[in-house]
Amino acid sequence: MKTSLLTLSIVAFFTASVTSAEPAADVKAAAKKLAAKSNYSWTSTPKSESGNTPGSGPTEGQTEKDGFTYVTFSIGNNDIELAFKGEKAAIKREGEWQASDQLEGDNAWIARRLKQFKAPAAEAEDLVEKVEDLKKGENGVYTGDLTESGVKELFSRLRRRETGPTPEGAKGWAKFWITDGVLSKYQYKVQGKLTVGEDKREAEINRTTTVEIKEVGTTKVKVPEEAKKKLS
Repeated sequence: MKTSLLTLSIVAFFTASVTSAEPAADVKAAAKKLAAKSNYSWTSTPKSESGNTPGSGPTEGQTEKDGFTYVTFSIGNNDIELAFKGEKAAIKREGEWQASDQLEGDNAWIARRLKQFKAPAAEAEDLVEKVEDLKKGENGVYTGDLTESGVKELFSRLRRRETGPTPEGAKGWAKFWITDGVLSKYQYKVQGKLTVGEDKREAEINRTTTVEIKEVGTTKVKVPEEAKKKLS
């Protein structure tokens, strides 16, 4: 009897482990299927509910497998263009394209951000690793809370320097939508408080980012010739 109970307990333990891992595996598989497509476009829309998050407007992106990725967005009245191919990156600011290795001094932080860029398929896979207890809900939606360390890492992308203040009360969540086995949308939220500036003022961050995938297999990636030269 004791042997039977022990066997059942071991089976139950491993069954529970496999079951809890399945949602994350599903999302990763869906992201890999998206990455395997010949091309796709996306729109990434940030929304600050605290009003204290400096940031950009919606980001429009296009990418092709083993080819170019082209991204546009705006910060205030400034239009920004980014281009990537392999490990190379370039940015257009104030009418001029610059390769990431040309950005030095006060602009070195931009080069670091360019190197950290990931298209949605790769970003979603990375985001899954920051979620604990991911669960599958209705209509192919997977939801889970972000780990504290995961939220802090996402917070670090909002600042220029590699190091900075650690957010207090860091928390957040992530959602993933899968359509016909392929990642079609994801959304994540980060919240916390930061002490910033010489006057040590407190800034509350409450930001939700929604990424919607579109035109899978029909996207025409159009990269300016000046950008291609910087990536060659």
